[in-house]
Amino acid sequence: MTETFVIQIGRDALYTVLKVSAPMLGLGLLVGVIISIFQATTQIQEQTLTFIPKIIAVMVSIIIFGPWMLSILLDFTGNLLGNLHTFIR
Repeated sequence: MTETFVIQIGRDALYTVLKVSAPMLGLGLLVGVIISIFQATTQIQEQTLTFIPKIIAVMVSIIIFGPWMLSILLDFTGNLLGNLHTFIR
């Protein structure tokens, strides 16, 4: 196993993590910006106001994008385990 091969596996793992976490992070960010704009316009300076909507948004994104995220993770794991014989020499 060469250094470039290990780097490729690490790059694929990192890319998979970014793809899987992007919907949750993006929706949480969007809800946070909307709540911040609401707080700025109404001059409500409560810091805990953003937690519940963000948690709900992340849970909704897990429900909506869950099957897609699971298929991405299963493809990566299947590819990794399917090529296990090439990793061990």
